[in-house]
Amino acid sequence: MGIPFDEAELEVVETIPATAKEPEFEVFSYPVSEREAHLGMLAGHPTWVLTGNEVQKFYPSVIPDNIARGFVVENGAFDPVTDAGGPDMFGIEWVYEPTARGSMENPDVEPPLEDVNDWREVITFPDVGAWDWEGSAEHNRGLIRDDKVILPWIFTGWFERLISFMGFENAAMALLDEDQRDALVELMDAISDTYIDIIDHFVKHYDHVDGIFIHDDWGSQQAPLFSASVAEEVLVPAMRKVTDHAHDLGLFAEFHSCGNHGAQQIGNIVAAGWDAWMPQSMNDIDALWQEWGDKIMLSPRIAPNAAELTEDELIAAVDRFVERYCTTPGKPVYLHLDDKRALTPAARRELYVKSREAYAAWPE
Repeated sequence: MGIPFDEAELEVVETIPATAKEPEFEVFSYPVSEREAHLGMLAGHPTWVLTGNEVQKFYPSVIPDNIARGFVVENGAFDPVTDAGGPDMFGIEWVYEPTARGSMENPDVEPPLEDVNDWREVITFPDVGAWDWEGSAEHNRGLIRDDKVILPWIFTGWFERLISFMGFENAAMALLDEDQRDALVELMDAISDTYIDIIDHFVKHYDHVDGIFIHDDWGSQQAPLFSASVAEEVLVPAMRKVTDHAHDLGLFAEFHSCGNHGAQQIGNIVAAGWDAWMPQSMNDIDALWQEWGDKIMLSPRIAPNAAELTEDELIAAVDRFVERYCTTPGKPVYLHLDDKRALTPAARRELYVKSREAYAAWPE
């Protein structure tokens, strides 16, 4: 049995103000630290349904991609509208689009690579050790909280990196071209070595790092961008090299991948060694959880229309969610971002209490 729920836990010890995207969030007097709860969840021993607030964002500017893509979170101010863009770690130029709150490769600059067979002559790999890691560690001293999970991003994954090198059309063709296949597998492997180097520097220079979070979109709203067999041959080995290294360091590995590709690619995501993945809502997440929830952390929806429900309806949906997803030992879940944005304080308290009670009944 887990830690029994105590009503005293509902004492609010911190209130996180509402933002443009998310409602006000109450931090309760948890029986374990948020970091312990997160790591326990990944080990199959959850304490409550985690919401994402247990993770401290940390995307330091020492990684050129974080500036280029407009995702810097560290000590000091960063305004993506004025500060984002420029070259990433491979020298690819990016521009930030404020209306989309995101970045894209500079359309006025031709991608450097046309044929993957030429990658060794064309692509300049970064000298990760030459970046000012010690300066970054000093700049961010005191930022990292002991009670939070620290999960830095590597923003551009393998397929997206290929797109940045070649443009989308050429990258898509390279996945299918047998004449480029061997060179493509070698390029993906070399990219993995760079990401491993970054992970090693994270572990070496910062107070603590608990995992790594890597972004690589694999689908559109309608369908996957490539077949499962292509992913299995080209992407899975490169990813597995990174996730195995992370696991050897005691880190967990979380995948961010948008698109409607779960039914076709979930087997590859698991084979690639990822510990957690939050599918977008157009996927049948319930079906994925039924088949794969004992092999990877997933985030089923409380309700597909949670934002449209009344508070009473939302609380009832929370109760159904807990009964469905929190009563099967060995298959814990975490809260979907779309549901987090819809939770009222009362619904979030309901989720906390009911999931605490459900998980407390799980065998150790």
